[in-house]
Amino acid sequence: MTHILAIDQGTTSSRAIVFDDTLKVVAVAQEEFPQHYPAPGWVEHDPSDLWSTVAGTARAAIEKAGLSATDIAAIGITNQRETTLIWDRKTGEPIHRAIVWQDRRTADTCAALREAGHEPMITARTGLLLDPYFSGTKVKWLLDHVPGARDRAARGELAFGTVDSYLIWKLTGGRVHATDATNAARTLLYNIARNEWDAEICALLDVPMAILPEVKDCAADFGTTRADLFGREIPILGVAGDQQAATVGQACFAPGMMKSTYGTGCFALLNTGADMVPSKNRLLTTIAYRLNGQTTYALEGSIFIAGAVVQWLRDGLKIIREARETQPLAAAADPAQGVVLVPAFTGLGAPYWRPDCRGAVYGLTRNSGPAELARAALESVGYQTRDLLEAMRSDWGAAADGVLRVDGGMTASDWAMQFLSDILGAPVDRPVVTETTALGAAYLAGMQAGLCPPPADFAKGWALEHRFEPRMEGAERDAKYARWQRAVQATMMV
Repeated sequence: MTHILAIDQGTTSSRAIVFDDTLKVVAVAQEEFPQHYPAPGWVEHDPSDLWSTVAGTARAAIEKAGLSATDIAAIGITNQRETTLIWDRKTGEPIHRAIVWQDRRTADTCAALREAGHEPMITARTGLLLDPYFSGTKVKWLLDHVPGARDRAARGELAFGTVDSYLIWKLTGGRVHATDATNAARTLLYNIARNEWDAEICALLDVPMAILPEVKDCAADFGTTRADLFGREIPILGVAGDQQAATVGQACFAPGMMKSTYGTGCFALLNTGADMVPSKNRLLTTIAYRLNGQTTYALEGSIFIAGAVVQWLRDGLKIIREARETQPLAAAADPAQGVVLVPAFTGLGAPYWRPDCRGAVYGLTRNSGPAELARAALESVGYQTRDLLEAMRSDWGAAADGVLRVDGGMTASDWAMQFLSDILGAPVDRPVVTETTALGAAYLAGMQAGLCPPPADFAKGWALEHRFEPRMEGAERDAKYARWQRAVQATMMV
């Protein structure tokens, strides 16, 4: 048993990757699933789609690798965070579709709690802000709106979980109801200083603590799979939310190291070590990982729309057929046109936290076309990343001014990564393995299984594929960023 299966359950697709004991990719399987938008600003997933695509891709990846379950030493799970499910403990049936992290339906609840003066206490304990992004108010909404749910929860008949917890439940046949510290830290219900569910916050949100999962380290025993799923029981030994798994996969183990992941959204994390650093710039203080009972913290900035803006060009505007077409389009755009796209399709994330905002395009002329829109779409990701890093530099200091390690599908675009380096005025490092989210999950499981080395030795194996150095003159950089800031301010005034 010298292989590890990483399950990477994302916002738009599920993937399974088989790694060998040197953490080289052996086989990959991926499957997209539908998104559901029952109302403006609402986003849901069918839990059966999450489960069927995970089970299907896991089996497919093992088969593609030419292996069987007897070759798999452990499973690691990484997942879209904050997405919220509640299910029946006896039947395993969800009581409602999963409410996705992008969903904004609880904005009024968050505003009411903020106006009542509860945000300082919640932020001090959870490191989070009162925003619909997080799971806590989603749980409250489900209990309030699904007939009979609150009574059933009070009787202990229901279980809540983020996607990792739901998958663990399904994989183990309902034997294990657990999560890890990184996913718990995103619920708005977990005290990250004391590493426990917060009874006062749960009471404030009217969430019965009986529905909460057990919280474990990122590398720990999460039970074994049902024997009938893969042909034998396989231990689940690593779990981390997608951005924390990417932080591990990028080997950002030293305080001051930064990574930014570009998937549906963009998420930048800065390792702050054993220190919980409160943000003065509306970033999040969160758990980077917890190993052997020791918690490492991070500052995080969350952008809701990154790769999703390319999907919008493809599926909404239909000006491209494949994501890779954006690079030559952007390169062909008229540089004299200053088109700016603010992709606030589901609100603005850090450091603005305006769930009410919606997307806008500025600077259009009669000659603006697909090339200019593609360029503005890719540039929007760089601008939003700079917003995050400016806030991190303010909160953390000069130590955050160094290299940014990047990963995720969007990093395949040299044009986008060069612009990112240009607008940041800092080096951007793209590793050999850009799928670092799955790598992080595999490493956590492999370390727990005894196949992989401790973090310091794992970090030595991190390999650079390309470093992007800034080429843009400082005056142009500042002028472009000032134009972006004006566009954001105008968007927030609409």
